[in-house]
Parts: sequence; structure tokens; C-alpha cells
Amino acid sequence: MKPSSLLHQFGKIEIVGSSKALWRYTIKSAAKAIDIAPPVFEISGRPVAATLRNIRAAGKPRKFPNGATESIFTGDFAKAPGLRLRIVFRVVPANPVIRFRYELESETPVALTKKSGGDNLEYFKFSTRGLHTCKEIRLGEFDESIHSFRLIEREVLPPAFENSLGIMGPILVASGENETLLAAYEHGSQAPDAFVEFELAPDRSVAVRAVKGNYYNHRPIDSTRPFDTLWFQFAAIRGAETDLAPLYRAFVLHHFTENAASRKPWIFYNTWNYQERNKWWNQKTFLASMTQERILAEIDVAHRMGIEVFVLDTGWYQKTGDWEVDRKRFSANLGAVKKKLDRHGMKLGLWFSPTESAVSSRLSAKHPGERMSMHGRPLDPHPVWETEESYRMCLVSSYWESFADELIRLCREVGVVYFKWDAVGQYGCDDPHHHHGHAQAGAVERANNYAFEQVRSMQRIIDKLGKACPEAIVDFDITEGWRSVGLGFLASGKYFLVNNGSYFSSFDQPRDYFPPATWSNVFVFPGPARPRVCRSPLDFDKWIPSVLFLTHYLPDDPASSQIINIASLILGQNGIWGDLPGISKEGVTRFGKFLARYKQVRDDITESYPVRSGVVGGSPEIHEKISAKTGRGAVCIFTASPGSYTYITTNKVAKKSWTHDAVKVTPLKTGHARIDFKTTDPCARMVFFGV
Repeated sequence: MKPSSLLHQFGKIEIVGSSKALWRYTIKSAAKAIDIAPPVFEISGRPVAATLRNIRAAGKPRKFPNGATESIFTGDFAKAPGLRLRIVFRVVPANPVIRFRYELESETPVALTKKSGGDNLEYFKFSTRGLHTCKEIRLGEFDESIHSFRLIEREVLPPAFENSLGIMGPILVASGENETLLAAYEHGSQAPDAFVEFELAPDRSVAVRAVKGNYYNHRPIDSTRPFDTLWFQFAAIRGAETDLAPLYRAFVLHHFTENAASRKPWIFYNTWNYQERNKWWNQKTFLASMTQERILAEIDVAHRMGIEVFVLDTGWYQKTGDWEVDRKRFSANLGAVKKKLDRHGMKLGLWFSPTESAVSSRLSAKHPGERMSMHGRPLDPHPVWETEESYRMCLVSSYWESFADELIRLCREVGVVYFKWDAVGQYGCDDPHHHHGHAQAGAVERANNYAFEQVRSMQRIIDKLGKACPEAIVDFDITEGWRSVGLGFLASGKYFLVNNGSYFSSFDQPRDYFPPATWSNVFVFPGPARPRVCRSPLDFDKWIPSVLFLTHYLPDDPASSQIINIASLILGQNGIWGDLPGISKEGVTRFGKFLARYKQVRDDITESYPVRSGVVGGSPEIHEKISAKTGRGAVCIFTASPGSYTYITTNKVAKKSWTHDAVKVTPLKTGHARIDFKTTDPCARMVFFGV
């Protein structure tokens, strides 16, 4: 193998350095090579392509615990003396998906410019000639009918190429007779607000280009200030999209992040739902239930139900920025709470709003110049959930490191391992003194670069926390629009997906249609409606494992509602919230029984590629999550109409099974199983295989 080549099970990567191919991806046993054209930067007013000479390896390859090996190559620009490009690859031997990024350096000071007025940067380019189908896969499209982001797949038809359209992605898949390739970029935003796009061309080439905010005008570059691009992904195999999708899903689950704890299928509980109930149904405050007595009682019930991560939502702290435990509500550093959690083998989680810092807090005093500002004026302080007024702090400034240090302190001093992040909008700052532009760049440039860099700063915080506290999990609440949704954040953490469903306003109800004290969310009651909404985004699971989209289901009686919610949450979203002390003894036992069965096969369920029969809300709606390797897992069946139902599994199943409520499971000679049951009401049924 050449020094400038990398091998994996599915093919070879070779560094070329020419104007047509900076590097090349050769598919194993296909006699087919895909050329990846070099990036093109606008430097000092002119486009400069990274055609390289003197390509050499930069140090020894570095192996990561997630199975990836990082190799770095360096080359000098052939036509721009003094410029140098570092190419960083991360390759997994048993997976076709590679990650790569570029670092642009200069021996003498130069600058990235925008002579045409917008971002002039082409990251890479490849051809889809000979591939007859092309598909855009979106993660950041907000479906107002369920008030949630969900996965959207759109076929890209020939006229899109013929008219040189740009599509957002962040994933593009193209397939031929026996070949499929995938390209993706690791960033995030809400469609159609693109920062990066795939630019199509009549010759069937695809260029991954910057749209806005990827850099600011006159961004300096020298030997101490390189320009680091996003991470990108590329894969190619012999086979169809149906062959590649499971491999990509496995890559995201096992090899995408260094923060392995974020992929564990723990059962989570969060106090927020009862805090809202207490506010809107009992006419209390949001923080009235945030007391040591209430929380200790909830922990006891949560343990009997099988919950493993107990999350205190907003109100546990005295004020933002300091993030000190409120001593009026809890004993020092949540000592009694942590003691009881430890006794039950449970983990502690806390709520945070990363951009908030109380006016009188230590962080506000330490970073007086890092407050968010727009149009030359710092944003005014505002109340945060019945606590002291807070400033909004800029994440794309030195403030991010101090916030990361606070999280590390809390992990070490209080024992927090789960960090729920909330209220982080993508836009909000155009200050010329932070890390997202200077006065020469202009206010719009600075605002867009903040929006672009914001998710990268969130990743930096998580990665710093993860190195200090490897057990830490960070999940980002994307229950509202205009938050950064895409592959970028998933390289470090996971998402909190659905809150309480749509708001009444989503259904065009006048503001005064409901009394002022009415809960503004629609799906807050037990029954089948909320689980239908929460299951709708399970379409992510085709490409992105559902374990990365935490969604909370209601544990309330009656039994019929509890069964529907349990059957829904074990498909991977794994969240519960509600009034735990208000659940009947029988209901608590029911959760404990079913979740104990789930835990026996949850790793198989997490690993397994999803099979769905029917639509969400249909009769029947069937989800099969059975490992093709072990035959272990579960089948969850939902019905909206009474009648008799039969299902035969797609995967072969383990011989041993467990079910409930007169469901008949018949092993078949082929290794599959036939499932039969009758119902007189809307219901759910679960069959566990391998327990």
C-alpha cells in the first residue's frame, strides 16, 4: 500500500493531489473509482484550488476507542506558494463511511474573502454519472402537525440537475444498478435555512458548497490561525440503498462519536411534565414541586418502575451562570438526592440553559464582554423560569470554556452525568469583539457566522466535558423550531425530540379561544393520541438510531394507556415523565415488569435495523426491532380499530419469547414467528424474543 493510501473493508482511499482529484475512493471489487475534487477557497479576492504537491503523512495514525483511525496528510499548494492543506481522515475498517475535513494554513498572512458578496467556498465535488436515482435526506425539517423535526426523504429528479439546483441535505444518496454512494456534511439548521448545500450540475456532478456564514469576510489565516472546515462524510458500496442504510446507521451508533455514553439505551425520567401540570392544572408555580421531599418520593417510584437516569429539570439551581444547587430546596449539593439515587443504582441528570447567566453570577462577572449583542447593543436581561434575571451569553466567545468548566465541576462535585440543554437558539449575536467576526466583516456577516459556529461551539463544550468525564451525556432540546438540527451535534451528543406535542396555535385556534390559564400544549393527557405523535419521528431510525432522539411518554393510569406508552418508548426513545407518585401501585408494577423484559433485549433493539408495517396511527401499525444477528428484540403492534390481527416477522427470531394479553406466538419452520391476537379497543401488544 502506498504511504498516501488508506484501506478498509469496502475499498481504498488514495491521496492524489491533482486538480481533478484531491483524493479517490475506490470501491472494492467494483473496478470503480470516485474522484473527490479539491476544495476551492477565495483567498484575497481570487479562487484558489487546493491542487497539491509534496504530499506526505503528518505523524502516525491515531486510533480511537470507537473503532476509527485518524490519518493526517499534508500538501503544499502547487500554484499558491506558502499555502498548505492538511487532510484529516477518520476510517473504520469494517464500515464504508469515512469522515474527513480540511485545515488551511499559510506561512504568510492571507485572508478568506467574499468578492462576490457571499461565501465563495467549494468543499468538495464528485460525479453521480451513471447513477440513475438520487435522494436528499433531511434531518432539520420541522413538521408543524406534530410539532417536531422528523426525517424527510425527497427524490432528486433529472430537472434538478439540468437546472443546477441547490439542495440542503445534509445527506445525499445516489444509486445505480449495483452501486450506491453517500455524501454528507456535519452541521445543522432548520430547513430551508441552509448554511451548506449540494449544488447540482447538468453533467451530474455534485459540489458541496458553503451558502452563508461558513466564514466571515477578511477572515485572517496564518500559521497560528488555520481555517478548519466542517467534518464531511463519504461512503460508496457495491449494492443498493437498502444495503447502505443499515451500514450508515451502524456507523452513527458505534463509530461517529467519541462520547460513547450518548449511545446507551438508558431509561430516562424528567420532572418537567409534572412541573407544567402543577402550573396549569393546580395553579401553582413551575418550581413549586422542585423540593427535596417531592424529588425523593419520585425517585422511589422511578426505581420501582425501572427508570435509570433521573433528571431534575429547571429549578434545581439558585441562579444560572453560577449553577449552584438551591440550598433552600435541597441539602448541600443535592446530597440526599444523590445518596438515594446511588442506593438504587440510578444516575443524576440536571437541566441547563447554556446561553443564560444571571446578572449577579460569577460567569457574568468573568465575561462582561461576552454578552450577546445585536446592532451595537447588548441584549437586555430576562427572567429564567422564576429565577433571577439573566443575560444571554455568546457561545462563540471565550465564555464557552467557562461554561464547560462549570459542567465538569458539577460532574465531579455533585455527580451529574446527564446534562439536558435547553433554549439554545441558532441566531442571536453580531458583536464584533467575539470569535465570529470583526468590525470590517459587517453585522450581517457576524450574525451569520455566529449562527454557523454556534453548533460547533456546543460540540466543543461537550467534547471538553467528555474528555474530563467520559460517562457524561449531553442532550439538546429541539422541541422548538430555529434550533440547530443536523449531523453536527450528533457527533458529540444526542437530541431531546418531543416535548408535549403541538401547541393549540398549530391548529389555527385564536389566542382567546381557551382560558388564559390553559396549558398551551395539546398532547398532555393519557391515551393513544400522544404516543402516535411521539412515534411519528421514528422514521429517523432508518438512518439515525432512535436512541439519539429522547422522547418522553406518559406513565399515567389506566392500564390501556400505560401499555401503549410502554410499547412506544421501548422502540428506542426511552423517556418517561409525569406524576410518578400519582400512578397506581398496579401501574408502577406494570412498568417495572415490562421494562425488566425490555432491558434483557434493549441492546439488540438498539442495534437492530427497523422494520415497519403500516403507517403511524393505522390498524395495524407494527414495528419490528429484532437483531438480524441474534434474533433477539421485540415486535410492537398498535391498533386503532377492533378486530383480529396477524403478523409474520421479517427477521428470524430467537426460540424463546414472552408476551401478554392472549397474544399467540407460533414459531415457523423458516425461523420466523407468526403473531395473532384479537382486540375490542384501540390497544398495543408487545412480543419480546430472546427473554
